[in-house]
Amino acid sequence: MPAQPKTNACRLLDRAGVAYRLLSYDCGDGQIDGPSVAAKMGQNPAQVFKTLATQAGPGDYRAFVLPCDRELDLKAAARAAGVKSVQMLPLKDLTRVTGYIRGGCSPLAMKKRYPTVIDQSCQNFDRIFVSAGKVGLQLEINPQSLAQLVGASLADIAAEEA
Repeated sequence: MPAQPKTNACRLLDRAGVAYRLLSYDCGDGQIDGPSVAAKMGQNPAQVFKTLATQAGPGDYRAFVLPCDRELDLKAAARAAGVKSVQMLPLKDLTRVTGYIRGGCSPLAMKKRYPTVIDQSCQNFDRIFVSAGKVGLQLEINPQSLAQLVGASLADIAAEEA
């Protein structure tokens, strides 16, 4: 298998000297939702994290990173971010705001550094998986290293499981 090209997220990690592993998965069938990615990688969905972009007001963007099989609790997210409320960023604005497309949004190397909150469940693992910034590529990384690099706080932001 040929080596995968480095993404901007990989370059950022390399510059910062943060250890990671770049992994690929087959996205040929169009299934890019988190649980499908976890299954394709043979990983626990609680350990594969997705990055969601939100808006607290005009031009006030926030990123939330949580297990791929969980939904974002918007009220808890707002509390964690210290704002009155947040709403999901409309998909049509995702690339303009983050530089990423749906299914390939990474908490690393967005167009700008947005306030970021990572679900505290990341502390249950030595390594978590996040998008490398391209559909089909994931980064395996230490969650504390990730949080430190992006200046993230940790909070309980995932909605209760049904």
